[in-house]
Amino acid sequence: MSVSHAAGDHAFELPEQILKVVAGSVTAEFATLTRKLTPITTPATPYLGATGTTLEVSTGLTYPAKAERARRDPRVCLLFADPIGSPVPDPSVVVVQGLATVKDSDLQANTDRYVALSMEKLPAATKGVPKLVLARMAWYFARIWIEITPIRILYWQDRDLGAAPQEWTAPDTVSVPPSDPEPPGHQPRPWLAPPSHWEQLAQDAMQRMALADITVVDESGFPLCLPVTVRPSSDQGSPLSQRSGGQTSLMVRIELGRGAPTVGEGAACLTFHSHPEVFTGQENLTLIGRTVRIGDILHLQVERALAGWSLPGNALTRALGFLGKGLKLAPRLRAEARRRGQEIPKVRL
Repeated sequence: MSVSHAAGDHAFELPEQILKVVAGSVTAEFATLTRKLTPITTPATPYLGATGTTLEVSTGLTYPAKAERARRDPRVCLLFADPIGSPVPDPSVVVVQGLATVKDSDLQANTDRYVALSMEKLPAATKGVPKLVLARMAWYFARIWIEITPIRILYWQDRDLGAAPQEWTAPDTVSVPPSDPEPPGHQPRPWLAPPSHWEQLAQDAMQRMALADITVVDESGFPLCLPVTVRPSSDQGSPLSQRSGGQTSLMVRIELGRGAPTVGEGAACLTFHSHPEVFTGQENLTLIGRTVRIGDILHLQVERALAGWSLPGNALTRALGFLGKGLKLAPRLRAEARRRGQEIPKVRL
């Protein structure tokens, strides 16, 4: 397929079944690629674009890593396989592989749009928070938007992936708008340290978290994210083994439905995610490693975990956790706005 990066002519329609799933989904898994072509997948709130032919997610201006990965390599993937909180009964599982357009040339417009859309889609997340407090949370509400133009869509009846998927592909003439220019200077360093005792967190996630998804890089070079069932590997008696240098490696057994695409060996990402039916907080864990086959069974050899944005617990616990994140992120706000030659956006309710 020849894909141009011109001002877009979105002269196509997405299937109605897909539009309903996207509009009703509280979260989707959003996958980008690192410089070394390792997929990184984290949950995001999805939105339909204004034309109805693109999908959108956002990330905070103060933690722009996923946006910068998408700007550098626009090949991305969105997985819709989380039925929790969706008004659509028995929603399909949808995988969207597409090309990203990163938008951060008008931070105030981005922020205004995010405030309006997020409060409409997830009203319980800010319910009861005084407006005076919300207005001081530009460190969170200031946004970078990532627009995804679908190139290929796969969809199944449910998370079991028991039968071959239906497939939609974009017309050969599809055009993708270019991303806004990369800001000068250096991208901010990670604001959270990765968990040091991730092995126990991983085994705990396998027991507690409702949803797990594997992301690999397919033959076309795009990330491919799929829902899976996971369990500790029973090979050699223990899921934990020592690798060279004394580093611990966790082996996780990956089970895919019969209708899933073939997953080969290579760099991979395993994401766990959970949230209540009415979205007020979330719990996430992202593990990085490589897929390997032991006999006929697919495994992920986990090498490390990424720091994640989780806000579990009751209202007080979530509020304290959010406050702690704000104390770390607020000082980055001015620097990131300045890098883009703009004023700090205001939170206008």
